[in-house]
Amino acid sequence: MASLRDAVGRVFGDDDARAISRRYFVSNGFDGTLTCIGVVVGAVLSGIPDGLTVVKIGLGAAVGLGTSAIWSVWEIERAETRAEILRIERAMLVDMDDTRVQRDRQGARLVHATMSGLGPLIGILVPLSPFLLEGAILSMVEAALIAVALGIGILGVFGAYMGSISGQRWYVAAARMALAGLVVAVVNVFLPG
Repeated sequence: MASLRDAVGRVFGDDDARAISRRYFVSNGFDGTLTCIGVVVGAVLSGIPDGLTVVKIGLGAAVGLGTSAIWSVWEIERAETRAEILRIERAMLVDMDDTRVQRDRQGARLVHATMSGLGPLIGILVPLSPFLLEGAILSMVEAALIAVALGIGILGVFGAYMGSISGQRWYVAAARMALAGLVVAVVNVFLPG
């Protein structure tokens, strides 16, 4: 177990591994946030009577997207890691089982899958939070407006972060990402039904 912990630690020192984890986190966080905005607007416009029901619907989405994010990345990285190890073994004519290279790849897979799952959880759970106050402090419409604003804010943070690490103007990247949340909200408002 200590060797896997060491391998996970080395992942955070590897720029390429951090970049992959960052991509999974932001990509799946983007999906989760947009899904949550759609769920929230659709639930309120459909006449869902209370915030707790919206939270339950959102939690269902969080479980689905979180599981998808973790499972798919785990399997993708398992296949890619195995293919990479096989290429190294063929080139070096040596078995790579139980080597530092193999343990580092396992550590990276664990980190990638974890970050992939955290993205949609944050993107869904944070915007859902106002619905916990519905009835006590907020109306359904107020909770929905705050939820959409939080979702747009999360998207903006994702954009600002990606813009800052890539040398772009962070506020332009933030605005581009946040715009997607606004588009999802507006399109849902104008959907028939």
